[in-house]
Amino acid sequence: MMKLEGALYPWRFRLMLGLLALMVGAIVWRIFDLQVVDRDFLIGQGDARSLRHIPIPAHRGLITDRNGEPLAVSTPVTTLWANAKELQVAKDKWPELAAALGQDRKALTERLEAQANKEFIYLVRGLTPEQGQQVLDLKVPGVYGIEEFRRFYPAGETTAHMVGFTDIDDHGREGVELAYDEWLAGVPGKRQVIKDRRGRLIKDVQVTKNAKAGKPLALSIDLRLQYLANRELRNAIMENGAKAGSLVIMDVKTGEILAMVNQPTYNPNNRRNLQPAMMRNRAMIDVFEPGSTMKAISMSAALETGRWKPSDKVEVYPGTLQLGKYTIRDVSRSEGPILDLTGILINSSNVGMSKVAFDIGGEAIYRLAQKIGLGQPTGLNFPGERVGNLPNYREWRKAETATLSYGYGLSVTAIQLAHAFSVLANNGRMVPLSLIHVDEPPQATQVMPENVAKTIQGMLQQVIEAPRGVFRAQVPAYHVAGKSGTARKTSVGTKGYAENSYRSLFAGFGPMSDPRYAIVVVIDEPSKAGYFGGLVSAPVFSKVMSGTLRLMNITPDNLPPTQQANAGPPAAAVKANGGRG
Repeated sequence: MMKLEGALYPWRFRLMLGLLALMVGAIVWRIFDLQVVDRDFLIGQGDARSLRHIPIPAHRGLITDRNGEPLAVSTPVTTLWANAKELQVAKDKWPELAAALGQDRKALTERLEAQANKEFIYLVRGLTPEQGQQVLDLKVPGVYGIEEFRRFYPAGETTAHMVGFTDIDDHGREGVELAYDEWLAGVPGKRQVIKDRRGRLIKDVQVTKNAKAGKPLALSIDLRLQYLANRELRNAIMENGAKAGSLVIMDVKTGEILAMVNQPTYNPNNRRNLQPAMMRNRAMIDVFEPGSTMKAISMSAALETGRWKPSDKVEVYPGTLQLGKYTIRDVSRSEGPILDLTGILINSSNVGMSKVAFDIGGEAIYRLAQKIGLGQPTGLNFPGERVGNLPNYREWRKAETATLSYGYGLSVTAIQLAHAFSVLANNGRMVPLSLIHVDEPPQATQVMPENVAKTIQGMLQQVIEAPRGVFRAQVPAYHVAGKSGTARKTSVGTKGYAENSYRSLFAGFGPMSDPRYAIVVVIDEPSKAGYFGGLVSAPVFSKVMSGTLRLMNITPDNLPPTQQANAGPPAAAVKANGGRG
């Protein structure tokens, strides 16, 4: 019967044989194609299931001060992660793992059970290599380690506002760390390894891409001056019961910021209890009315017009000046009913300064203030830095002219005020500000006549050294110059000024034989002994300027003749003065 059917339908048999032959041929060709012609496909598929590329962390660039002292360094740490699926088969190891990690057993158990289907979860980050290895030595299935870097700040709170900090992923989040993140951040590398299907490392094959470390950065600050400024500012805040404060030291020749400190501050190495207010770099972010420190600039504008000279007289009696409903008052009684221009600065007469301003016009003061950087970008590009406000009017009425002349109606930052006074100290020449150490002094721009700057230097020296001057700002063995200021604080949420709320200011420079350093001190809301700048901020200026000149080996220029003859190096002068600062 079968033979009969085969004879009747031979084409069916041949068709089936042909189809089977084609299928065998296709299989053989595919095997040949995969093994010989397109062998990279199977290699790639095999590698995808065994070869892995794991990142090689990059070392973030070192941040130092101008002398090479480390301010931010990267240290290797171990991060532990887990494959939660694998951990489910080793529940008996969980108590031991929790103890090694220093975590609550119940909390870890709940976390691992809640994320049982995940193949990657962090267990803990930032352990020391020794701590991490102790956990890995337990050989708990599904627990692995990654090498990372963590930022450490040797100077702690002293440089916190300047340097800033990085987040847990080593990205800059504040300060210089954020401003220069691309410069400091390295480029991670790649390493090729072989792992089994459970993710266990079988063989370290090769480095396919080397990690590229971040570039180092040398800041302009001098850590010695930074410690000095931070100590004196902190002491002043405590002694005066103040709310906050800022202090800036600047090299007037190079434009470098040698120190910049704020209070309150924080420890970037331990930010568990960090409050947002502590993170504010007040020297660059807080704006305020400069008060009587502005009179030094207004007086410079008067001298620049050529209409006034230091010996010219102004009547200030009876200490008030009525402008419609607005009354200008002198805070303290002056030496007499008539003052010369230097006397106006020494006595900080609002009436006298206003009368001079009426003569030269508000536009003249505005132009000079603008040229020396008030209300203008500093060019530092610091995160969150504010520009302040320098108003300009189409018509300068007497009220606006007067208030501008003695420091109200405009807002500046401490760094801007230091930059402005550096122009006075540098014989009318302005240099760009820098947070980075510069090897060569930058090109200076003459923004004020040299003779005007030198004249105002002498006048500001008298503000400190005259019998009625700000004697608390004097520096033993050195001639210095400066101007105090006291500004009422504006009321938050309403127009006008707050009651019994002041900022105490002092801005100055020295030594007068060759002015090199400008210092600005801002004390916010002193509440104990008083609030006048000459009482609160001037002593801080004196101590910081004294320490700065000695640390920088500046030869004294104000020794008595007998001491001058035997002064020798600055250290001898310090000894001759009993080490007083």
